[in-house]
Parts: sequence; structure tokens; C-alpha cells
Amino acid sequence: MHTFKELVTVFAERFAVRHFPHLPASLYEPGEYFLSWGGKRIRPVMCLMGNELFDEIHPDAYQVATAIELFHNFTLIHDDIMDEAPLRRGMETVHMKYGANTALLAGDVMMIQAYEYLNKIDGHHLHRILRLFNKTAKEVCEGQQLDIDFEKLPEVSLDAYIDMISLKTSVLLAASLEMGAILGGASEGNCRHIYEFGKNLGIAFQIQDDYLDAFGDPEKFGKETGGDIRQNKKTFLLLHVLEVANPHQKKILGQLLSQNSPDKVEKVIAVFKDCNVDEWAKELKEKYLQTALKHLDDIAVMSIRKKPLQELAEFLIQREY
Repeated sequence: MHTFKELVTVFAERFAVRHFPHLPASLYEPGEYFLSWGGKRIRPVMCLMGNELFDEIHPDAYQVATAIELFHNFTLIHDDIMDEAPLRRGMETVHMKYGANTALLAGDVMMIQAYEYLNKIDGHHLHRILRLFNKTAKEVCEGQQLDIDFEKLPEVSLDAYIDMISLKTSVLLAASLEMGAILGGASEGNCRHIYEFGKNLGIAFQIQDDYLDAFGDPEKFGKETGGDIRQNKKTFLLLHVLEVANPHQKKILGQLLSQNSPDKVEKVIAVFKDCNVDEWAKELKEKYLQTALKHLDDIAVMSIRKKPLQELAEFLIQREY
């Protein structure tokens, strides 16, 4: 059995090849530029770990993992355009460096290249993998659109936000694990449990991401903190504050969200702290983590084989970046 860090190294070595043709350079270089930054490689490695939970890593798992990583990066390029983000991983975003039109095309062709890798896997698993991959890709788009829709709504319930996060973030983690499990010969029941493990872990992961956006160290986080606050994004933190704040705090918050003053982020975070939202977020994150670990525990394989995924779960929700 491999640890997450070991598989990150293995996958990174395999992924560090050119994924696009050389011409036209104006289309393909932006994609290579974006991929060259590296990244945590969480999703493709989860595919490998989902496979190894049940059997030795199948060669096709690397093809699927590569497709997953390309799809994920496609979503990041497009997300940055929609969020008007100047930085990601401490680097200039693709649309800022090459223009929005080129960034859109660079993302599109990255998605197409993902299917090229899926097309290389054994025909025995291809239909099932493609069905799950396509279902997940649509759900990620649905989640992104709901996120955009929520920005225009005066109120969003926490349950609705969790549903959106499940689509936008969690399902790709869950599907990555299940696609690996499929290649490892997992039963239907075990596939359901590993999917639910990934889905709940993904929600905990997003809670931590929302927390870091407000309270993280920008040097470690790799992007400016307070980006969600500047855009008035409805996050776990904001939705909870709107539920628990007193009338005076709600009034202050409403005034802050209606303007773009230089100290907006600082003042909103002060309200967050007054409402103990940082501690609440930690408790909610722990709740979803424990639900995830229960599904992992219910998977019918030897406990020793689950240890790498248990360690990964702890790492993901305790990270500072």
C-alpha cells in the first residue's frame, strides 16, 4: 500500500509530460503554462488510492487519473474567469496573462484532452467509467451555476448551499475514488460507500476552503485571503453569520457587503469573529469528516488497507493551504 504523498510523487512524474500539440502555440501554451504550476493532485491520486484499496493499481488507473486532473484544471481555468481572479497558486491566472477568450479555449481543449485519456482504457470498464465521469462533469457545471445563482439571491439556506457544494466540489472527489474502485473490482456496495466517503470528505474540504479564504495565511494559501468576501460570495461562514448575528451586527454586515471599501475584508472578518464563526466552521467540518470516516469503516476490506485514506482525510481537513 502506498501513502498519499508517495502516490503524489508517482503521479506527478507520470503527469509531467506535454499534454498538448505545439501548434497553434497561442492555444496550447496557456494550458501548458497552467499545468506547469503543479498543484496538490488530490483528485487523481484519490483515483489511484480508490483502486489500491481493493487491488494493485491497474495501469488504466493512471489514464483515468490523468483525465480527472485535466478535467479539474479545466474547471479551475474557467472558475478563475468567472471569479475575475488575478492569482491562483501565487501565479497570474490564464485569463489575466493571455486574455479571457484564449483562456476559455484553453480550458475547452483541456476538457477534450481528458476524454483522449479516458479513451485509452480497457473496453471492459470504459462504459461504466465514462457514465460516471460524464455524470460528474455535468454535476460540477450544475454546482458552478448554482454558485453563480446564489450570488443574486438575497437569502440562501445552509442546506441549499451544502447541495451546491456537493455538486461543485464533492462529487469529483467522490467519483475519483469510485472510478479507481471500479478498476480495482469493487462491489456495488463498496463503490457506494467509497463514493459517500469522498462526498462527505469533499464537504469538509470545502468548509476548510471557505475558512482559509477568510482566516488563512495568504503565503501558505497561495492566493489573496478575503476573495469570497470581496465578491460577496455566500459561503458557509457568511450564511451562518446571517443566521446567528444580532440586529446590529446584521446591519453592519449589510452595509459592508453593499460597498467595496479598502477595509471591507478586515471589517467583515471582525464580524465573523464576533459571531464565533471560526469555531462553528471547525465543528461543522468535523461532523462531515466523521460521517466520511464511518463510510470508509463500512467498506468490506481489511482495515490496514484503509489507513492511507484515513490519513488523507485527516490531512485534507487540517491543511493550511
